[in-house]
Amino acid sequence: MTVVLTLHFLLVMTFTARILLRDDLSPPGRLAWFIVLNVLPYFGVAAYFLFGEIDIGKRAVKRHDEIFDEIRAKALGFMGDRTSVERLIEPLYRPGFRYAGSINGFHTVDGNSAELMADGDETRARLVADIDAATDHVHVLYYIWLDDHTGGDVAQALIRAAQRGVTCRAMADGLGSRALIKSKLWQSMQDAGVELAVALSFRNLIRTILLSRFDLRNHRKITVIDASITYCGSRNSADPEFLPKAKYGPWVDIMLRFEGPVVAQNQLLFASDWMHSTGESLDQFKLQIELNAEQKTEPSAVPISGGFPAQVMGVGPTERRGATPQLFANLIASAQTELTISTPYFVPDATLLESLCAAAHRGVAVTLIYPKVNDSWIVSAASRSYYHQLLDAGCVIYEFKGGLLHAKTLTIDGCVSLIGSSNLDLRSFDLNYENNILLQDPAMTMAIFERQQTYIASSETVELATVLAWPYYRRIWNNVIATIGPVL
Repeated sequence: MTVVLTLHFLLVMTFTARILLRDDLSPPGRLAWFIVLNVLPYFGVAAYFLFGEIDIGKRAVKRHDEIFDEIRAKALGFMGDRTSVERLIEPLYRPGFRYAGSINGFHTVDGNSAELMADGDETRARLVADIDAATDHVHVLYYIWLDDHTGGDVAQALIRAAQRGVTCRAMADGLGSRALIKSKLWQSMQDAGVELAVALSFRNLIRTILLSRFDLRNHRKITVIDASITYCGSRNSADPEFLPKAKYGPWVDIMLRFEGPVVAQNQLLFASDWMHSTGESLDQFKLQIELNAEQKTEPSAVPISGGFPAQVMGVGPTERRGATPQLFANLIASAQTELTISTPYFVPDATLLESLCAAAHRGVAVTLIYPKVNDSWIVSAASRSYYHQLLDAGCVIYEFKGGLLHAKTLTIDGCVSLIGSSNLDLRSFDLNYENNILLQDPAMTMAIFERQQTYIASSETVELATVLAWPYYRRIWNNVIATIGPVL
């Protein structure tokens, strides 16, 4: 018994010491791990071993740095000029654009245009039509790619394109698209000549568990066609009904179709993921922007007359920690009159939570839209633990009732918008590779804002009196989940 107690003590103290030695762990995160280690020591030790540290491995970080060094050396002109923000962006909103540019070097570029897709059917139709019209290359990356109507139509369009000589590269996340990767459709794409890659593959699962985390995922959704068109938003390559979780459907997404210089930035972000997964260099990667850099004939590098300024941002485990909440904090701080956000998963850190409350306290009309029924019970409970504080500060909260609101949107003052794959939760902050586009344009921002209003029209308002009337057990449960959220 003494030996067992000694081993128990040494085990708990070893992991406790490791937690105390970590300078990168927030105090709430450290407290959460202390609670778990003391209440459920053996579960806590196992959980910390598997999920405790956000470390994709030194090799991956080194490869990431090499890739971006190569991109900067060969395609720097397409990443934008650091000083352009002073010329293109209104003074109030420059801090957010500057911060976005500091993350991975994509700065503001002018002359972009965008169309807001009406719904999933239009997104699928336009995307397939664009792939069918491609003459040089098509590059796609999806976190979730299903063998349903949308996923199948995109795959068949890629097969047709490859068969007529278009260079097609298709990439899917090893976890989110695991069923497709094992399917006949995936094999059919390969047989047709589509080049395939798996992001964060499970081929070396034991090595991944020992040296990294297996739940680090590539959550990006990128499509680039002939270096002249790119799609960005929340939609995976899947039908709105989302059959794996049909009881929560339909998934309500948002998608924009962009043209202009921002396409080149999304192309480079895709290239960085492809190079990381395949080991190819930018020279091996048949990238239009790289081939035509000297001639300046790249179509996506030609600004569109009357277009707006925009820039790409990519975050992930190989980028700076805290980049996403810090970006949102900068954007929220710039809001003068109105800030509207929709997100399916809301588990903020202190930076983001205090920024939202501060904006509301200084008179900004802060509106937050979440799904009423969430596919994650953990996120649902944790999100609602923040309702009291947000409502007390003056924020307005809506819960969407027309399915799972999956659209990740932010609009500021009818002027600035952010759209992409990032949720406002700890996974998007620390664990997932995400992609977004930040833009300044009253017309496009108003279009996104009007879409946000359709979400509100299908929502119910959350009143402070209702939250205060929740049973004690429910409030305790929500707060317990939020407390140990960093572990979960």
